[in-house]
Formats: sequence, C-alpha cells, structure tokens
Amino acid sequence: MGVIPVELVGVRVEIPANTPMVLLREQEGRHRLLPIYIGSPEASAIHYALEGIEPPRPFTHDLFLIALDELGATLDKIVITEIRDRTFFAEVHIMAETGEKIISARPSDAIALAVRCGAPLFAGDELLDENGQEPPDEPEEDAAEIIDEFKDFLENVDPEDFV
Repeated sequence: MGVIPVELVGVRVEIPANTPMVLLREQEGRHRLLPIYIGSPEASAIHYALEGIEPPRPFTHDLFLIALDELGATLDKIVITEIRDRTFFAEVHIMAETGEKIISARPSDAIALAVRCGAPLFAGDELLDENGQEPPDEPEEDAAEIIDEFKDFLENVDPEDFV
C-alpha cells in the first residue's frame, strides 16, 4: 500500500446532524479531501491539542505519548489505511529500539496523538482514490476565505458544543 501525505484542515461539527468530524486534505496534487466522522470526546481532544490547551493532568493521548517517551520510543507517523462498513481504520507507526512497531487505532485517536507530537499524517493511496472528494471549484480567494472562517470557528468553539 502506498501512502500520500495529508494535513489536518481541522475539526468541525456537521449541521444539522450535529456530528463532529475531522477534515484531512491531500498536501500535494489534487488536494482531495477526506472527511471522517468522529465522536465528541475525540473531537474535543483534537481541538484542545490544536489550541495548545494544557490540561492540569494528562489526558489519555498525552499519557500514551509520555509512556512512549519513557520507553525510548517515538511516534513516527499516522496512516489512515482503509474504510470498511463505513468505519475508518488507522495505524500508529512507532519507532522503538527494536524497530518499527505498528498499532491499529481509530483515526480520531491517531490524529489526536499526531497533533500533540507533530507526527506526519498519511492516507492510503487506495483510500484516497476511492473515498477522496475533489475540492470545490472555487477561486483561491474563496478557498482562503473558507479556511479563515473555519479557523474563526475553531477559535470560538466551546467543548460543550460537542456534548
């Protein structure tokens, strides 16, 4: 399986279903979009990490990264691998003294880890070929405006919005 670099555009709530989702975008080439619906707690965890909010005690994702560090391992990359029965799957690639380890994970948890430690995000090429959405045909100014609106949303969103 080949992989394609993607970037996290952000977390948002789909209206009217009030369902949180993350939006990934292919970094080069066609810039296809990959929306992934996630749970509210995971949306909050990603949002907190994007905003740099430090909890008084480590959240589960923070604890996982602390444990990796204590064990001398690092999170190398995250790969969103496939979708089966409308469920996305991901892999957490860890570099340890004994070599690379790959752990299956929910994409939302894997993305929350990546945002916290700066690990790169990838999507399987077949996944993007089959599920990637072409970006809207809009002038660059309009795309920048949409991203600015989305950033404003992220700056003003409250964790209670996800409950």
